[in-house]
Amino acid sequence: MAGPMTMNRVIHAAVRRDLGRLESALATAPDGDRARARQLQVAYANLHDQLKHHHEGEDTHVFPFLATVEGATELVEVMETEHQAMADALAGAQTAMDTYASTGSAGDAHAAREAILTAHEVVERHLHHEENDLEPLLLPHLETPEWKAVEKQLRPASLTESGRFMAWVQDGMPDAERAYLRSAIPTPVTFLLSKLAGRSYHRDVAPAWQPG
Repeated sequence: MAGPMTMNRVIHAAVRRDLGRLESALATAPDGDRARARQLQVAYANLHDQLKHHHEGEDTHVFPFLATVEGATELVEVMETEHQAMADALAGAQTAMDTYASTGSAGDAHAAREAILTAHEVVERHLHHEENDLEPLLLPHLETPEWKAVEKQLRPASLTESGRFMAWVQDGMPDAERAYLRSAIPTPVTFLLSKLAGRSYHRDVAPAWQPG
């Protein structure tokens, strides 16, 4: 990916990571293991929640800001259409994951993986579009008071949500994203949020990605 690292790209990396993890886990899911199926269902639900929060923030705060930027009106309309396509694909994947969790069957794991692959394709198209077309329009505004006000609105609403987000985004984080996060947020803050406020992520979600 060309372009400077941003918090948006940090989040995108975590989304891509989890979609890839789910695809790999579902490809090797043992037949009849309902406990494993429920574990992956929980992991997908977390990803779905994080992505939903991210895109609701864009709908509510980022896109209205972009509407004031010259030349961005048409792009905002396209982004809104892509958000709806993603919501539909992710809802389809949620249904497939719920079915798999109820049976644990290899057949339903395969169907869930197909739904995740479809969602991944739709999501990736949007993420790529954001990184290549939306971010260049935002870059000249990132240090303005108006954008700083938008960033405040994008933060999780509670300490628990902040902790869960920070634990999630740092789980298996690549070096480039980690270096950016350390430059943007003091390391003690990310550590405390992740380890203390993010305990529910470590308890409920992270085990899905640990070797069996």
